[in-house]
Amino acid sequence: MSDQPAPGVLGRDPNVFAQAPADPSMPGWNQPQPSAPPHSPYGAPAAQQGYPAAPPFAAAPGNYHIPGDRRPGEPGYLPEPGYPAAPGEQHPPQSGQPPVQAQVAPVPQAPPPSSTPPWNPAGGASQWGQVPPQAPQPGHPSLDDVPMRRAKRAPGSGWRKAVHHMSGGAINPGMSAEERRLQELVARIRQPVRGDYRIAVLSLKGGVGKTTTTMGLGSIFASIRGDRVIAVDANPDFGTLSQRVPLQTRSTVRDLLLDPSIERYSDVRRHTSQATSRLEVLASERDPAASEAFNDEEYRAVARILQRFYNIILTDCGTGLMHSAMAGVLDLAHSLVLVSSAAIDGARSAAATLDWLSLHGHDHLVRNAVVVINLPREGSPNVGVQQLREYFLSRCRAVHIIPYDQHLSEGAEIDLHRLSKQAKRAYVELAATVADQFGVDHRRYH
Repeated sequence: MSDQPAPGVLGRDPNVFAQAPADPSMPGWNQPQPSAPPHSPYGAPAAQQGYPAAPPFAAAPGNYHIPGDRRPGEPGYLPEPGYPAAPGEQHPPQSGQPPVQAQVAPVPQAPPPSSTPPWNPAGGASQWGQVPPQAPQPGHPSLDDVPMRRAKRAPGSGWRKAVHHMSGGAINPGMSAEERRLQELVARIRQPVRGDYRIAVLSLKGGVGKTTTTMGLGSIFASIRGDRVIAVDANPDFGTLSQRVPLQTRSTVRDLLLDPSIERYSDVRRHTSQATSRLEVLASERDPAASEAFNDEEYRAVARILQRFYNIILTDCGTGLMHSAMAGVLDLAHSLVLVSSAAIDGARSAAATLDWLSLHGHDHLVRNAVVVINLPREGSPNVGVQQLREYFLSRCRAVHIIPYDQHLSEGAEIDLHRLSKQAKRAYVELAATVADQFGVDHRRYH
């Protein structure tokens, strides 16, 4: 509470008030004023002094008495404004003395004490006593609840793109359902990988597009993801994987194993060739005798080197399940891509492969396998592809049908920009399906 007296009160004497000067013409203006009360220290009422009395102060210890004060029990004593008189201290006016009709202006009550110090960020008196901002409490508004309207992404194709371009961006129809679907596929492909992820591309029958599938799948991963992707040619029968990329080195898997100074990524990169999609290829031996000597232990040694520097490792397997390196390929694989043609003999070979894997302790690869059916020519195939799809779905996780593409049928270097829209979309969907297993912990199988 302030030490200044309440507005309208000049002293502690209840008979003395600050009054505004009245009109001189009013009655009583020139009447003589009564003599000063005996307690007035200056012989005249305080109202005649022309200025307010000194503010009250705390009583000193002892029997010190402030001149002009009325003590409890004396006639005319009034309690402090805002504080009731104690019981037994109220006295009626004495006879012959008119009652005091004092209308003391109310004194504002002091705010309750607070443990929070006053906050004055601007340094002005108007902010004094305000509580500083506090952290949001449960149930209070939060910035997380502020609505936000996100801008639409510009369309990338079709009439939507034309309208957006011709209007200078003023009209944005947004992405089509097809573009949103493609965006979801890309997000699935970009899922993080737990360590490295090894994919075995397998087929018992030659000429069904196994190497083409390896290149197409690996190229999609390398072009969409930002990490390193490599394909290893483990075909002992003169594999042609290295012929699908620009030849940048003559090194093979054997040269990589014989290199004693493999310490960083650049040391491995000297033994690989890279496609325009950023997919790297590690070629197999061109000597048939040396290719046949590539065994299980050597493949595992290659895998130990590559998993230090690459996130996704694809292996283009041969057509023989009994080849010496196949045991290591299947034991280390996290996922299996089984390739078949849209023909009865190709489908039967793929089914026999699934049977062999289940009988030799790789049932988990069969359950999680993705079957790829390559269409050999344009137009409708002579075999019911839908029936083939239903059969493999009863045994495997997913089935994808890759349409015929003229660029892929050339058997030369593969450029994703030259693929048809349908073929490229089919490989994107295949990659998204394979990537759905990136977050699965496969350590219990190895």
